Amino acid sequence: MALKLGTENKNKTYAALGLFLIAMILAVKFIYGEFFASSTPTPAPVPARTSVRPARAPASDTPASESASNGAPFAHEAVQLPSASALDPTLHPEVMAQAEELAYTGDGRNIFSPNSAPAPPPRIEQVKAAIRQQGPVVPTGPPPPPPPPNIDLKFYAYYAPHEGGQKRVCLLHGEDIFIASEGDTVDRRYKVVKINPFSVDVEDLAYKHTQTLPLVQN
Repeated sequence: MALKLGTENKNKTYAALGLFLIAMILAVKFIYGEFFASSTPTPAPVPARTSVRPARAPASDTPASESASNGAPFAHEAVQLPSASALDPTLHPEVMAQAEELAYTGDGRNIFSPNSAPAPPPRIEQVKAAIRQQGPVVPTGPPPPPPPPNIDLKFYAYYAPHEGGQKRVCLLHGEDIFIASEGDTVDRRYKVVKINPFSVDVEDLAYKHTQTLPLVQN
């Protein structure tokens, strides 16, 4: 009797353990699904792509140029060429004769004639006439320096000593009278270069200019 009771208790214990394990597994699955599965975002469904064809513009009687100027889309229209039966193959000799009678009246070379010589070069007389019509050539460079001023001295006396003596001249500058020989400087500006019986050569030291002064006859 004691052995039977022990066996029944063991079976009940095993059954209770199995139920407990099943309950634990279900509880773990429930907790995992509530906390972990809900934190992962569900991807949004991708919308299906649909192809849409552009609607064709309705045909109208407005020409393509007018529709383009009015902002409407340009519509290509088929160009109808004339048929071969509509062409006129007949030659018109009167029209050809008028074209052949045209004569070249230009001044240059006739490119339609193999015997046409090039235009002759301009003659020398024509070139000279054109230069005369243009007038004198005005220089565009800097102006030349002004000429040196005249020496403001008057030679009014000449003194010739005996043979071997030194010749002297009397020069007048305003109211001042200067007596000088060859090589002397007058008024700190004019140098007597050469004394002649009826003239004297004087150099302006400021302008490096030499002038011959004649003898003034009273």
